Amino acid sequence: MSNWNKFGAMTFLAGMLLFSVAAFAQPTIVVDRTALEEDVLAQQVELRQAENDPFASIGKAIGAGLAIIGAGFGIGRIGSSAVEAMARQPEMAGNIQTGMIIAAALIEGATFFALIVCIIV
Repeated sequence: MSNWNKFGAMTFLAGMLLFSVAAFAQPTIVVDRTALEEDVLAQQVELRQAENDPFASIGKAIGAGLAIIGAGFGIGRIGSSAVEAMARQPEMAGNIQTGMIIAAALIEGATFFALIVCIIV
């Protein structure tokens, strides 16, 4: 076995040894449970107050409405431009329609993402 192969094997074994020591070592963590429980209770109170906020639901509705309006406007523009392009070049209608459907699907996906964000946040 050449010196480089021996060096590589020794390096590999040393790395595996260090990895196994690091993987199975359990650090000692000291936690003040009362402070942790107080923090958790404070966060729960804040979440309950945020859930009962009437303006939050109004904001969600406005955000969802704007997302839908934007998507409708974008898909409408795509459709009208595609119909105009097909009227000008009827032989390219298949390619134009394919591009139109792909663009509309991308807009629709972004709209669903926006709606989910509005509902969750």
